[in-house]
Amino acid sequence: MANIKQQKKRVRIQARQRLENLRYRSTIKTLTKRLEVAASDGDAERIATEHRELVRTIDRAATRGALHRNTAARKKSQASKIAAGAPS
Repeated sequence: MANIKQQKKRVRIQARQRLENLRYRSTIKTLTKRLEVAASDGDAERIATEHRELVRTIDRAATRGALHRNTAARKKSQASKIAAGAPS
């Protein structure tokens, strides 16, 4: 347990940052599932919209440090394969 004032503050900040990173990762999973559903329905306009939103969120998460940049690149590649209709 932290017993120095600055340590207690860092614990609070890290807890807040951990929750924010979790929100990013969870949102990316949700958007990926939405993209898969759109791809299975075959709606081209919806696929483009979902893919654009997913890539934007992945880039934002990588910039903020919630995802490693290689992980972000891999997820974007998987998303483009789904959007193109290739089996994953």
